[in-house]
Amino acid sequence: MPFRRLAAAACVLTALVLSGCSSTVSLEPAKDANNPLCAEVTVRLPDAVAGQDRRWTDAQATGAWGDPTTVLLSCGVAVPGPTAELQCVTLEGIDWLVDPKQEPWMRMTTYGRDPAVQVFVDTTKVSADAVLANTGIVSGVQSIPKTSECIAPDAEPKGFVE
Repeated sequence: MPFRRLAAAACVLTALVLSGCSSTVSLEPAKDANNPLCAEVTVRLPDAVAGQDRRWTDAQATGAWGDPTTVLLSCGVAVPGPTAELQCVTLEGIDWLVDPKQEPWMRMTTYGRDPAVQVFVDTTKVSADAVLANTGIVSGVQSIPKTSECIAPDAEPKGFVE
C-alpha cells in the first residue's frame, strides 16, 4: 500500500513539473476555427516566439506565448475587407492590417487570406515585427492561399491580380 501512495505521489509530482507553473490560457475559438486551413496553421506554431515560451490554450486554432501572456494567436477570425482606416504592412510576404487602438497591445490581422489569422502582441514586452517574422507563424500563415494583397506597405489594400 505505501508503494502505491509513493507511486501516485510521484506521478502527481511529475505532472506538476512537466506542466510548470503556468496555467492554461483560456480563449474563445474564432468563428471559423474549425476550417481545415486553421489546422495547418496550428500544427506549425512554434514552441517559442520572440523569446516567449508557448503555453497551452483551451480553444481550437489558438496559440499563446509568455507568462504572463504576451502573444496571442487565433485562426479563423473574420476576414477583413479593404480599409483605409488601418495601416497595412507586408512582412515575410504576408500582408497584415495593424490596429493599435488597444496600445500597448497591438492587433494584427492577415489581409488577403481566408481564413484570417489574428495576432495580438504586448509591445511593451516583445516586438510585433519579431513575432510576425517567426518562421513557425510565417509558415502557418503562408499555408493559407493568398487571394488579395495590399497596394503597397502602409497603403490601402486592393484586390490581388494573378
